[in-house]
Order: sequence, then structure tokens, then C-alpha cells
Amino acid sequence: MSRIRSVATSAAMNRRTLLAATGAVTLSAGIGYALRPGSEAHAATTDIGESAVAVSLPHSRLRSSGGTPMAPAAPLAPYERGTTLESVAAPRSGSGDYRRLGDGPAWKRVVRGDLAAAKSGRADRRTALAAFVQFTDLHLIDVQHPLRLEYLRTAAAGTWRPHEALTVAGAVSLVERVNALRGAPVTGSPLHFVMTTGDNTDNNSKTELDWFLKVMSGGRISPNSGDPRHYEGVQNSGLKLYWQPDAALRDADKQRGFPHLHGFLAAAIREVRSPGLGLPWYSTVGNHDALPLGCYRHGDSFLAEFAVGGKKLMTLPASASVALRAAIKNDKDPKGTQLRDLLKTHARQLRSVTPDESRAPFTPAQYLKAHLDPAHTGPGPIGHGYSQANLAAGTQYYAFRISDDIIGISIDTTDPGGHYMGSIGTTQLRWLDKTLSDNKDSYAIVFSHHTSKSMTNRRADPAHPSDKRHGGEDVVATLAKHRNVLAWVNGHTHKNEIIAHSAPNHGSFWEINTASHVDFPHLARIIEVVDNKDGTLSLFTTLIESAAPHRTDFSDLSQTGLAALYRELAFNAPGRNTELAGASRDRNTELVLKKA
Repeated sequence: MSRIRSVATSAAMNRRTLLAATGAVTLSAGIGYALRPGSEAHAATTDIGESAVAVSLPHSRLRSSGGTPMAPAAPLAPYERGTTLESVAAPRSGSGDYRRLGDGPAWKRVVRGDLAAAKSGRADRRTALAAFVQFTDLHLIDVQHPLRLEYLRTAAAGTWRPHEALTVAGAVSLVERVNALRGAPVTGSPLHFVMTTGDNTDNNSKTELDWFLKVMSGGRISPNSGDPRHYEGVQNSGLKLYWQPDAALRDADKQRGFPHLHGFLAAAIREVRSPGLGLPWYSTVGNHDALPLGCYRHGDSFLAEFAVGGKKLMTLPASASVALRAAIKNDKDPKGTQLRDLLKTHARQLRSVTPDESRAPFTPAQYLKAHLDPAHTGPGPIGHGYSQANLAAGTQYYAFRISDDIIGISIDTTDPGGHYMGSIGTTQLRWLDKTLSDNKDSYAIVFSHHTSKSMTNRRADPAHPSDKRHGGEDVVATLAKHRNVLAWVNGHTHKNEIIAHSAPNHGSFWEINTASHVDFPHLARIIEVVDNKDGTLSLFTTLIESAAPHRTDFSDLSQTGLAALYRELAFNAPGRNTELAGASRDRNTELVLKKA
């Protein structure tokens, strides 16, 4: 690389950088254009050059409003407080199958030399290049949505989560955690931005999209739809299949030790206040953001009308649940035909709920417009990576500058043809290849929702049937062609996994897959990039939990109390996957790379 400079110790911040940090300037090369708000499209280019840099204003060396230089910032120091290097939620006690959580032992850092040997003395030489946070799979859920598939629990307990009504409170607590971090855990560098890697919503519902944008940028959120006065859904249905928190009914979950919490549902739909992130944030699309229920293509008018209507199916014979679940898993029903027929067949079992137009599915264009809405700019940048050029071309991929030495590239791995597995079209793959080539003097970090292993869906895009779809192996091969690629950061699987990709005579890079914030252990990840000044680079990954206390109090139904309960209920969810935390080599790590 021709430029190696610490973003943490840059001597000055020019006006362009300041505007970028405040959201007044953003760079989006998502379709080959560099756009500025209020300007016309510039000539097509994917060379990002010295454009907008994602920086953290609270840590920059600015002048006061009176023009007097402010005192120099204190020397940078590692900041581990509030990370899993300090403590991790763990079970402490409980009755039956239900365990209460408390403070557990920290997760130690593991040095991985799969791609390059770690050299002694590097801690004294290293220079910080960038530090940022990854959110993934927040799955903000409108639990009263008529299209939800809770009834699949008759086939498998894990298909419905008892804590789903608390996703907004949990996500706000994660925002509070990031806002409380005073620096990166290894270098002490300022955190420069947050990137979400998809499945920000769950049902592809407009209600959820509004909640997500307010969680991230700040605002008041009522996590309720339908009747504004009270909850209408499976948790006050009287069905023993689901946890009935407010009722004395001994349902299946209470038999496992789940508590009777009078007032829970009223608290769950009560207004929540998000302070919004104090850092610029960027967005990547996931299958649950792109497709109704995360797996059905847009276009079925019956399902679209059902989503906003006044009927909801809450239970189903186990045999019918098994059949529908298999059709979804095996990619046999991308259009939702089987779901539509099932709802018609069981019309007599439908329960009445309050209709709500705000539950309508949103299109990719509406997703982009919502991000570009000035009401949701928050700390910036405008559009959170997306631009008017994306909107005009109907694309959801872009590039941006992370620091002087690093670019970020967000790609769209969702398949408009349907199903929850991913792929990428030839047009976008070529754009990715060109963007990396045009910026060969910068390191690159690629962001997506799907992982290399979960990009197996090559169904054609109905709007672009001639644009061949490519799987994860083609993305890996493309990234490996470019020696400036450091990492591919993604989500989707809800599990921590870090994979070393090595290609002879080509580039080597790390694939960093982070667990979700909807399934326990409810995590996000800090990633720091450093130059070791010895021919190697290191990527430090550190997992964080939300700011909610590990211990819960069943009498505390405040916003913070609900966020703590969100984690504990998730830990105890019947049928949950207990392997999502991954191995120690997938959690807090130092990932060493040879410098290109």
C-alpha cells in the first residue's frame, strides 16, 4: 500500500471530512457514480480517491465555537469496558429448565496465524488504521403481524421465540452500549462508524423498517401495530403452545420454568426511546429486508393484502406445519403459493385482529427512500451508504471510504427470485471486481448479509432474468484476485465463525461472520485494523453485548429491564441452537495477514 497512516492520530480534519462525518457529504459508488446531495451525477467511476472519510466527531481535534484550540486529547488507551473481554452473560441458577443469568467469565483473545505468522514486539510498533462496529441480524419484529409463521412451533419448538416482543428494547440497548464505548478495545482508537449487515427487519414490514431507522438514528418508537390500546397476538391467545406471560395458564413454556409476568405485554408495546447512535452508520440489506418473511418473492397480491388485513392464523396441525416448513427449507415455494393455499384452507381457524396498513411489505425502492429520508439521517451520512443513484438504478450496493487507507464495499447478496439463501448477479460481481481494481492502492473490507457458505441460491432475478446468478465460491474467487482485500464481514447464520481464505499467488483474506442480536448470545462485533510495521497487518475482533445488565428482575418492566429480560428469555428459548457463540477462535481474535 502506498499510504499507511493512523486515522486515530491524524493531525487535522479538513472541511470535507467534517462534512462527511456530520452527514452533509456522503460518497456512494454503488452503481459507478460519485454523488453529492444536491448535485448531479458525476462521471461514472469507482475510484473513491480521497473522498469522504467515516470519522467519529467526538474524538476529533476541532476548535471550539470561539476559535480557541481545544486541549489535546488524552493519549489513546485500550478500552475493554463493556466488551466480552470483561464479562459475558452466563447462567447462574434456576428452577427446572429455566436458568437465570448473571456475570460470567470473559472470553479471552485468540491469536490466529492461519494466513501469516504473528511476530514478536508488534504491540509496541502497531499503528491504528481503522476501527468500527458491526451490527447484524437485529430482526426487529412486529410480533402481531398477520403473516407471521408462529404456528410452525407445532412442528419444532425453536421456530417461535418467547422473547420476540422485545426486539426493539434489545436493539436500543445495543445502541446504548456502542454510545458508551470510549474507544476501541486494543488500540484505543476512536470508533468511526457502525455497519449493519442485514436482516434489520424480520417480516419485510413497513412498521419494522420505521422502527429500525429510529433505533439507529434516534427517536420514539411504539413497537405495536393494529390496535393501539393493547396487544393482539399469540401471547394472549390462550393457546398453551406459546408462553402466555400475563396469564396464569400453565402453558408449555411455563412448564419449563418460564415466569408469570403480569403486565409484560403492555410493557412490551409501550413507547421506547432510542438515543440513536453517536457514530455515522451504514446499512447492508438482508433477505428479511428484501423479501416478505425473508423467503418469498414480492408479487402475490393475496399475501400482500393478508399482511395488512384483520385475520391471523395462530395454530396449525403438526403435519401441516412440517409440510410448510419443509417447502421453505428446501426452496420449493419461492412465490409463497403453498402459504397462500394454506391460509385459504384454514380460513375457519383464522382469528380476528385489527387491520393496519402500516404492516404492508416494503419494496427495495421504498427501503432506499426510507434510508434517504432526512428524518432518518441521524449522525449521517445521508442515505447511510445508499444514494439517489442507487434509487434511480434499482441497486442496493455501494462503496465508501472508511479511512485514508481503507475503503468499504457493501454488496447485495439477496435473491429477488425468492428463498432465504443468497447469490449475486454478474453485473454486481463485475462492479465489485472493478471497484477493487480501481482502488488497488487502498485496503478493502467487503460487507454483505450472506456468507460464502450460504450463497447457494442461483434462481434468476425476475426483473433481470439474463443476469446470471453466482454463488459464494465466485465471490471468494473474485476477492482472492485482489491483494488489497483484508476481510469479508457478514451475518445471516446467527453464528460466530471466522474463516481464513488463502489463494496461492493471490490475495488472502479473513471472512468474519458474526452472531445475531435476536438469538442468544445477542452480540455485535468491534473490528480494528492495524499496521504492525513488520510486513503484517492485524484485524482485532472483539464481541460486545447490549448495555442491559446480565441479571434480571422480574418486577422491572422498564425499558432497561425489558432489554435484560430479552437476553435471558432468549437464553431459555426452547429449541434454541446452543452453538451460536462459536468456538474461541471465532470470537475475540487477532487475525494476522501479510501486508500486500
